[in-house]
Amino acid sequence: MAGLQQTNSEMILLSWVRQSTRKYPQVNVTNFTTSWSDGLAFNALLHSHRPDLFDWNAVASQPSPVQRLDHAFNIARQHLGIEKLLDPEDVATACPDKKSIFMYVTSLFQVLPQQVTMEAIREVEMLPRHSRVTREEHIEVHEQHFTQEVSFTFLLS
Repeated sequence: MAGLQQTNSEMILLSWVRQSTRKYPQVNVTNFTTSWSDGLAFNALLHSHRPDLFDWNAVASQPSPVQRLDHAFNIARQHLGIEKLLDPEDVATACPDKKSIFMYVTSLFQVLPQQVTMEAIREVEMLPRHSRVTREEHIEVHEQHFTQEVSFTFLLS
């Protein structure tokens, strides 16, 4: 049941993010890992709700993901009271930590307008499953498969 609740929470949060960032063509959030590593999604999410805080084009044109991430985390801290829970260098990787990203985006969800349409939720439901599979889930599947192989080999011996 906890897994189902987490899945529903993830779906609603992902729907909210996609709905909020829809007008930013450089941003396409499909998960809570790789979609965030370039810093654009965090900034687009903030800008969509608080365009008065910064110039989107200036941030989007910054050459470094670390600079964009640092900008978003500083804006969230200064103007929304959200502590800088993530280090830009830890997010600007090939596969950022899903739980950390999810926790931070949840913090944003709690202070920004939260209206989510059913259309946005249906859109997330239609995303290809492979785009929502995280590195952790991928590792779990391989570990489970490896354990089954080892058990099967042991039984044959």
